[in-house]
Amino acid sequence: MTDQPLAGKAVAILIANGFEEVEMTEAQRALLRAGAAPKIISPEQGLVNGWHGTSWGHYFPTDKQIGEVLAADFDLLVLPGGERSVTKLAANPHTRRIIGSFMDAGKGVAAINHGVQLLAVAQRLKGRTVTGNEAIRETVEAAGATWVAEEGQNMNIDRQLLTARGPEEVVPEFIETMLRVFADAIEYRRQLLAEKAAAA
Repeated sequence: MTDQPLAGKAVAILIANGFEEVEMTEAQRALLRAGAAPKIISPEQGLVNGWHGTSWGHYFPTDKQIGEVLAADFDLLVLPGGERSVTKLAANPHTRRIIGSFMDAGKGVAAINHGVQLLAVAQRLKGRTVTGNEAIRETVEAAGATWVAEEGQNMNIDRQLLTARGPEEVVPEFIETMLRVFADAIEYRRQLLAEKAAAA
């Protein structure tokens, strides 16, 4: 693997006010180091406010409004947690459209903590295996997913989908795994498109 396995790849990071700051910023930094171009997508205008520990955190500039975004413009998707953020995104009709398009296309998706719940909103969990914050387990299982409950298993990979539990100490492992899953997802998509072109 090269030092920049995601060189030139566009990555959507979907957040609203109250997102878990460390889950977003660590992913953003790692993606930049891997050569990717992460973009913050949000329903918020101009700035989006993170949540850090037990209080509001920093403001971050948004790159695109959620209503203006097409999944086709991006290669990969990151869904950080944060109950407030997830609740707001779950109520936005564009969330279902965007996440559904990513998953239908077999693109890499990484969700952590409460962010995993947004996969249920997109109604793309039937037959998938996931993990996440225990508080969302019932919602996710009701959407058709199989929940990974093994002690010590902090994340799960199901094809191009990575899901992870929420404690902050899990974040470094999540980031490292995300980069690997995303590199594999890029290769999978490349082969898929090559096969389609050959069959045309």
